Amino acid sequence: EVQLVESGGGLVQAGGSPTLSCAASGFGFNDYAIGWHRQAPGKELEPITCIKPGDGSTFYADAVKGRITISSDTSKRTVRLQMNGLKPEDTAVYYCVANNSPCDSLWSWIHDPDYRAQGTQVTVST
Repeated sequence: EVQLVESGGGLVQAGGSPTLSCAASGFGFNDYAIGWHRQAPGKELEPITCIKPGDGSTFYADAVKGRITISSDTSKRTVRLQMNGLKPEDTAVYYCVANNSPCDSLWSWIHDPDYRAQGTQVTVST
């Protein structure tokens, strides 16, 4: 059974540095691009970051570049998203996603990734 289980998130003060985690099971961890999409209130779904554990390739959207770092731990089959300097506009539901494709094609599978977690709310307060 394929599972993507997220943890982390919640209420964070502006400028905070939360970490989201995504534990993956049931598919080839090193063969898939794994990352996060997010959807802010009243806005479209957007891709923000991705890593392919097998080759270490990554992708960062311009809106978050320099403020986030994605990493993977193959032994634990876990991907982590370290966020820094959060702003109120980062408030969104964050979805861990996985797709059997390169990371730099993240936009092309935004609406139909192979797998998607249930989503975790991140709310940034001022």
